[in-house]
Amino acid sequence: MPGIGPAASPDAQGVTVDRPLDGVTVVSVEQAVAAPFATRQLADLGARVIKVEREGGGDFARDYDDVVGGLSSHFVWLNRSKESIALDLKTERGREALRRLVARADVFVQNLAPGAARRLGFGADELRERHPPLVCCSISGYGDEGPYADRKAYDLLVQCEAGLLSVTGTPDQPVKVGISVADIAAGMYAYSGVLGALLRRTRTGTGATIEVSMLEALVEWMGYPLYYARYAGRQPARAGASHPVIAPYGPVRCADGVTVFLGVQNEREWAAFCREVLRDPAIGDDHRFRTNSLRARHRDALGELIDADVARLDSAELRRRLDRAGIANGQVRDLSEVWAHPQLAARDRWRSVESSAGTLHAFLPPGQPDDIEPDFGPVPEPGEHTEAILRELGID
Repeated sequence: MPGIGPAASPDAQGVTVDRPLDGVTVVSVEQAVAAPFATRQLADLGARVIKVEREGGGDFARDYDDVVGGLSSHFVWLNRSKESIALDLKTERGREALRRLVARADVFVQNLAPGAARRLGFGADELRERHPPLVCCSISGYGDEGPYADRKAYDLLVQCEAGLLSVTGTPDQPVKVGISVADIAAGMYAYSGVLGALLRRTRTGTGATIEVSMLEALVEWMGYPLYYARYAGRQPARAGASHPVIAPYGPVRCADGVTVFLGVQNEREWAAFCREVLRDPAIGDDHRFRTNSLRARHRDALGELIDADVARLDSAELRRRLDRAGIANGQVRDLSEVWAHPQLAARDRWRSVESSAGTLHAFLPPGQPDDIEPDFGPVPEPGEHTEAILRELGID
């Protein structure tokens, strides 16, 4: 089944270069964030991604908001370069169309409600029995078995279950992460799992069954606090915007009202910080601050000392001192400032993508081979490609 975009990508010299996944077809019964994020990354690498949406509105992420010229910000981010086919999988006609699609696919992805794919006849075991080379990837909240298998799983709830809220926020108030981190983590593991399975298939000819749960993906990302809590016998403290176990590492407010973030990672940097930034090397010899563990234990006293000194400096002078001392630092940017970030502009990280709302900005994703340009095909309308795909399948 040929893709809708070019079969290959021109490099900077105009020479045609194969993308890593040119010729790979992905069929995805997907919605929301996790599965669409995984398949969009496959599309970036050249895969043909056919997005199966429900009739009568499609992926419900289309309705999360309408701020991108009437389109949803989530949907625009996650669904460029895909073809959309609208099917009613509760009907035999819809299921037959999906069966024909899967028969021609290299990869099948789904993140339906727990057990729904199996009840429709598209469980991984059944599909791989009919199509041994197929790579099947299922994404769920908690996995296909166990006491939580049938629970609804929304990102915030999974953040709670994975312990993320126990370490994020202030001592008085836990705070959720401001992005769909559990969905994104699951999408990343689905993406890497599919790539690994496709690589193995080139050697063995055998497909794979991949199961990714949002809970397990996020628990893997919780590795440091999990180890800390188990072997220290206590939770890492919720430290707001500061680091719970490294000090000084966090925000300081300058005389001009600007907040600068800084991070001291080791004793060499601590000595340089005292010498070049605070201009008082003797502070480094204070018995309360000689090691990171001691500084973390006395973080309140350390913070008062640093704040009193920094409050006399404007942000430009503080950052000059930090840079001279080799101390990492950054500023808090709002999202409009990120769009205009000088580093991203210097590295040419912005592209454009077409949509029914017109031409939109898009970010060039990291990790791409340097001799290709990722596919930035248009964002599809619901069921936009239904008629053309059904014709390919021989269905009137």
